[in-house]
Amino acid sequence: MWTNSPQAARAAMRACAMLGLIAVIAVHAAAARAQDHFADVSGGRFVHNGKPFHVAGVNNHYLTFGSAAEVMRVLDDAVAMQANVVRTFIQPVIGSLDGQTVATIWNWRSKAEASNLGVGGVYMLYWDTARGQMGINDGADGLERLDFLLAEARKRDLKLLIAFLDFWAYTGGAQQMRAWYGSEDKNTFFFADPRTKQNYKDWISHVVNRVNTITGVRYKDDPTVFAWQLMNEPDIRPPSLRDGWLAEMAAYVKAADQNHLVSSGRANVRDRLAELAIPELDFGVWHGYPRHTNLTPAQINTLIGEFCEIGRAHGKPVILEEFGLARSNRDQAAAYRTWLDTIHRSPGCAGWLVWRLVSRQDSGKVPADDHDQFDIRNDGGEVWDVLKDAAIKLRARP
Repeated sequence: MWTNSPQAARAAMRACAMLGLIAVIAVHAAAARAQDHFADVSGGRFVHNGKPFHVAGVNNHYLTFGSAAEVMRVLDDAVAMQANVVRTFIQPVIGSLDGQTVATIWNWRSKAEASNLGVGGVYMLYWDTARGQMGINDGADGLERLDFLLAEARKRDLKLLIAFLDFWAYTGGAQQMRAWYGSEDKNTFFFADPRTKQNYKDWISHVVNRVNTITGVRYKDDPTVFAWQLMNEPDIRPPSLRDGWLAEMAAYVKAADQNHLVSSGRANVRDRLAELAIPELDFGVWHGYPRHTNLTPAQINTLIGEFCEIGRAHGKPVILEEFGLARSNRDQAAAYRTWLDTIHRSPGCAGWLVWRLVSRQDSGKVPADDHDQFDIRNDGGEVWDVLKDAAIKLRARP
């Protein structure tokens, strides 16, 4: 209603001024939240809330397809270990839903426990026979599983390092996607073919722009995500294709999501973090397994220091993102203690993530990997104590 009253006019002016002030405060507060809540890199190290952030964490492979109870047990055990970051991959990927038009190249119907890759009917990506192209499952047996994981991690003040895809075929990954097009080339086709490259970009766009059905937060606006990873262990050949693909896809992620850090997920120690020269990659990662790399525990320890110095030279943090020594090795705890102490004492080392934390399954059993014997569990044993003590020590480092 309009009025010519001087008192009313002055009151209206005061109200407008107050509304303007509130709007300015809201804008500045939103900007401050954006700066404070997302992990960043400054001076060659991670920062969070204006303070150094040192990564002490765990890997788990079934967080996107285990039951709700199994997921929460893993996250609770991560908290008990004093971890601050949990790493996982978005999976599974299958063929066509009819099981015939385009084959699923791994045992999607397995009745095994989640820890042993029984996915219970969950799938994220599939071949849509009706449209003749990639399909994305947004439902309860699809991306709503990732919604749940993000929501539960947020409750526990845990950050997630999330790989968009796995390279390996254990639950489909990039190998299933190249099989959609009839290729048997494991190392080149997915990274070179225009169709799979576009599929991958469409997947990235879908993920970062997804709105969590539980929290209402768009993934690219969620500080629960510590960083995105292009792929778990992408073994891309030849090197020229590797570097081109990493640069192109890292730039694509950065364009789609300006809030989060991006890393490659590369594991090959022989490359000596060559991808750090790619500007769009914010930090370096590598995987340390004496058994798989024909290196001794002492040589892994030497590499820790060398790789962190390479990171310092590039002004980028470096994480020992996976590591494992079989529990049948009587020096397992001592090796972990030595490696983690080296990380703690090396200024260029940004942290570590042990492979892999497992927790009690719905069957009541705690999984025991009798093949690689890398599994870590909350059992109060010597290895658990080494990891917990190292996490507390590293997180307290200035």
